[in-house]
This record gives sequence, C-alpha cells and structure tokens, in this order.
Amino acid sequence: MLSQEKNRLVYRYDAEVLWIEPWGPHALRVRCTKQNQMPSEDWALHTRPESDTPVIEVGKESASITNGKIKAVVSSRGKIIVYNAAGTPLLEEYSRNRRDLLDPKCSALEVEAREFIPIPGGDYRLTGRFESLDPRERIYGMGQYQQPYLDLKGLDLELAHRNSQASVPFAVSSRGYGFLWNNPSVGRAVFGKNTMSFEAQSTKALDYWVVAGDSPREIVERYADVTGKVPMMPEYGLGFWQCKLRYQTQEELLSIAREYRRRELPIDLIVIDFFHWPYQGEWKFDPTYWPDPDAMIAELKKLKIELMVSIWPQVDKRSENYEEMLAKGYLIRTERGVRTAMEFQGSTVHWDATNPEARSYLWGKVQQNYYSKGIKVFWLDEAEPEYAAYDFDNYRYWLGSNVAVGNVYPVEYARAFFEGQQAAGQSNIVNLLRCAWAGSQRFGALVWSGDIASSWASFRCQIAAGLNMGLSGIPWWTTDIGGFHGGNPDDSAFRELFTRWFQWGTFCPVMRLHGDREPHKEPIGTTGGATCVSGADNEVWSYGEDVYAICEKYLHIRETLREYTRSLMREAHQHGTPVMRTCFFEFPQDPLAWEVEDQYLYGSEYLCAPVLQPGQRERSVYLPEGAKWRLFTGETVYEGGQTVTIAAPLDSMPVLVRQ
Repeated sequence: MLSQEKNRLVYRYDAEVLWIEPWGPHALRVRCTKQNQMPSEDWALHTRPESDTPVIEVGKESASITNGKIKAVVSSRGKIIVYNAAGTPLLEEYSRNRRDLLDPKCSALEVEAREFIPIPGGDYRLTGRFESLDPRERIYGMGQYQQPYLDLKGLDLELAHRNSQASVPFAVSSRGYGFLWNNPSVGRAVFGKNTMSFEAQSTKALDYWVVAGDSPREIVERYADVTGKVPMMPEYGLGFWQCKLRYQTQEELLSIAREYRRRELPIDLIVIDFFHWPYQGEWKFDPTYWPDPDAMIAELKKLKIELMVSIWPQVDKRSENYEEMLAKGYLIRTERGVRTAMEFQGSTVHWDATNPEARSYLWGKVQQNYYSKGIKVFWLDEAEPEYAAYDFDNYRYWLGSNVAVGNVYPVEYARAFFEGQQAAGQSNIVNLLRCAWAGSQRFGALVWSGDIASSWASFRCQIAAGLNMGLSGIPWWTTDIGGFHGGNPDDSAFRELFTRWFQWGTFCPVMRLHGDREPHKEPIGTTGGATCVSGADNEVWSYGEDVYAICEKYLHIRETLREYTRSLMREAHQHGTPVMRTCFFEFPQDPLAWEVEDQYLYGSEYLCAPVLQPGQRERSVYLPEGAKWRLFTGETVYEGGQTVTIAAPLDSMPVLVRQ
C-alpha cells in the first residue's frame, strides 16, 4: 500500500514499512524495517538541512517523491527507482520476482531488493541490492583500503575497521549521485558489473541517503551538510609535525625539539608516542622517564612547538583504573572466552567509547593528567579498535553488539575528546585518529592511514587512500612519511623511498613524519613503558646530508604554502571540500581527468605527481583540459588537455601551478 504521511512517501506490505523523505536539498533518505516501528537513530546524518517542500504523487500502480533535482518512484510492489532532474535513472533496486508483472525485469529468480534474513532471537541480516545501470560507471570514496585502486567499480569491500582500513560508507558516482549506507553494522559492499549491493550482518533497518548533483564538488559538499564539517584547522596544523616510534624520555624529546630550532628548521608540533605511561589504561606520564612534564611543556611553548601525546583505548588488567572501570561497565565485553581483546605489553580490554559515562570518565583522566598541563592535541591511536583476533561477533558494547554498531566506535572515540575540549573552552580542535566512520570529521578527526609498510607498493596505495578519504567527507588526512613498518635510515634504497615520500607529504593536508625504523634500540629500563623498545632515529637529519638538504628544501616549501593551506582548511571547514582533490573533482568535464589515478590537486592550484617507482627520474603527467599549467620551479607554461613528460631528479617532485 502506498500513501503520503506529511512530507514522507510510505509503502507498506505485510510486516515491511518503507519511508522515503527529503533530507537536505536534492537528497532523499530511504528507510525500511520489519520491526513494529521505525528505529529512531540517525547515525551519520547529524543534521537535516532545509530543503524545498517535496512533491509527492500517489497513484494506483506507483507513487513518487520529488525533492529538487532528485525523484524516487516506488511501484505498487515496493521497488524503488531514483532519477535525476533530466529523468535519467541514478539508482534502481535489483529485484527478480514473478509478482511484479509490470516490471520488464520480472523473472522466476525470486531475489529481493531489500532482503531481511531473521537472526534467530534477534535482528536481521540485511542485503540491499541495486542494478548496475552502466558498466562504465566509476565509484569513489568509501574510506581507505590498502589497495592502489582509486576507482572502486568491480571491487568487494569489507565494511569493517582494521588497522590501516577505515570503512566510511559514502560513495561518489561518475553518474551524478552520492550514496551513504547509513548503517554502522559490520558488513560488505560490492560494486559489481551486474549488481551493487550493501550488507549488514545485524541490523533493525535498511537506511541510506542519496543525493543528486551536477558535479563531484556539489555531491561531496551536500554530503558534508548532513554529516558535518571539520572545525577550522588550528595554526599548528598547517606546518610540519615530527614523530617517531618512540621518544623514550623527557630529555630525548626535548633534545630533538632544541635541535630543530638550532638548525632553524620549520616545525609546528612534536609527538610523544605510546607507552609513556606506567600501564595501559593509566592515562598519565610515567615519572621514571618523564619526571617533570610541566617543565617540558613550558620549554616547548618557549620554542613555539606544540606537544601531542598518544592515547590508547586499551586498559591493562594491572592498571590502577581497571577494577573501577570494570565495575562501572566502562569496558567492552566478550561474548565467549576470556575477557581479553588484545595481548600487547599486557592482557588488555578496550574502554567502551559508545558509553557516554565512559567517555566522561576517560576525558576526566585526560583533563587531569594532560590537558590541565597545557596539552591540547591528542593522538587517539588504536581507534578501530584493534583486536588481537578480528572475531567481530565476539565483542559487545554499551550501544549493542559489535556486528550491529561496531563501525561507530571511532566516531565516539573522537567525540569523547572533542566534547571534553569544547566544554573546557577550546575551539579549532584537531586530534589524530587511526580510523574514522561517516561523521567523524565533525569531531575534529584528522585521520592517518595506519601502520603501513615502508615499501614502494604501500606508498602507491596511500595516494588512493588519501583521495578516497577526501571524497568520503574526511578532508583532514595524513600518512606516516616513509611508512611505519621498517626502513633503515642508513640504507640507500630506503633513503630514496623516504625522500619521495617526504616530497609528497609536503602536499598532503597535514605533513607528518613518523615510523618504526630499523634497527630497534635497546630498552632503557625494566619498568612501565620502557619494556616497549624504540625504533631507530627518524629525524630529517637521520638520513644523510644529501637527503637532509632535500628535506630542508621541502620543509621551507611547506612554509611558503602556509597561507594557501590555511585557505584550503577554511574551505574544508565551511563547505566540507577535500584538501587533496582528484583531477575530476576540479575538472569534471574532462573525460581523461576521470582516468588519472596517480596524480591529484592540492586544493585547486597545485597539480602534484608523486614519483612512485625506485630509480625513476622523470614521469608523465596529464594536464587537465580547461587550464594552463606552469612548472612549480620554473617559467615553462603548458596548455591543458595533454600529457607531458616532466623531469624528476631525486631532489624534485613534479608539481605544476594552475594559471
């Protein structure tokens, strides 16, 4: 049965109820359930911008709802087709049954478009299916996956978080629509040649949001309107960040900060990484190795260097806070086996970020031991959270089973700190996280690509990761320059990789050096975090004089870009616009711009072509049509719409400036 209820189009059949309603300009939200009422959670849809009053028409065989440039038609059997203003189908549900004789695709296959498979005694395993209307369609976004593919068409993606994998289920199509799978359940997305499908392992409802747009920019910015935008990036986010695994003592960290200033190198921030605490779950400095944090912070402020500290969600069973947190229900639970989620430097279980009381508890500890001392930027590591065994169905949160709600964990992790800092009077909040889901950006999440390998193959994957994250509504993104796992600063082959990565990092939203270098150092003690050893030196002067000269050059290039970078951050704050942009984002009318996957634009002006192969000393660069392009370090100007070969000696990455 089809009907109109206020500004909502409603379909009912047996136990199924379907709602389609406007949700911002040129956008619709589609929800469906077999529960006795529609679930109330909005999940990633943080706001509901005003839109024009929809036009709803209900007939005997079908009904439609139009909101600006988007229109959905529902048949009397419940099948949905979504159109743009020109009447072109954007999305069509994939269903094959003998009941809907008016559908030319009617068949005896009996495949449901909205398949709810009951979980005995619980919710539903859900699959939403759509036709693949054009085999030439390109799909982008969906977060970051460790793969070199920018175009996701033909790929099978796990909708779950892992170390270096962040599932942000928003897709941008070359056919002129954006699609948010608004469900935090662990699941799967398949962008097949025959069908597109989304699965949730455990849920109460189907919930997605779709927007029509004339350009990728319009689609991404409309998405930001409903899921939230980043704050304004503070000044210390515009320059260079120094980090390594790991500074082991207060004096070691200060010696590095002093050396940067002695060399007159640009630096905005330095990081104290993990295990500066006595035990996991004791969010404070270990006085054995960090005897006077107040004096350290005071000296860093005089040096005009911001300090970031690492926070882990794990709580060691030996921690001073474990028993209290266990008693109050602030820890995640396991459905079977021993209540241990990770074994690393102790038997630990994670703090439950979905519990509002647990969020207040953790922030209280952080405020007392860090924030009150003047530390105002935090590294929220392990934010997936990381498990020793990824048995997603074995963990239960305050909000529900991990398979039903687990993907929201990094959002709530970021929220705990954002709301705490905001309540303390801080504005322009940024915190570094290893994971994100849809909406993380509104809580000041700067996402990095996790513990990736120090290899050329891994380097190549980060280009796709950063660009797709931007298209997923996460404009603040960074990577470990040089990769995380491995790399010896004395190895000439690694020095080349490090140099190319450093050059590229200059044109990333945040320029951040980090890594677990080889060989590891000997432990400096036998108590607390000292049992977690440090990697080799990882400062810009650690790689020899030739590499140091190149790093110095690019540090100063980053400084010359400060005002420009600030303008990009303001654009991200106001509109949700990516800082790193695919060529087609700026030049959607150029068909070849949609095919380029190994170059991008930093903002709208700088066309960047990272060198991604060892020994490569020149590379081909496609210059998008519709602009002229000048070499960053020269006067040569090229016409757009052509591929040119640019020299790339070791001390230079090809960059062209849009004229």
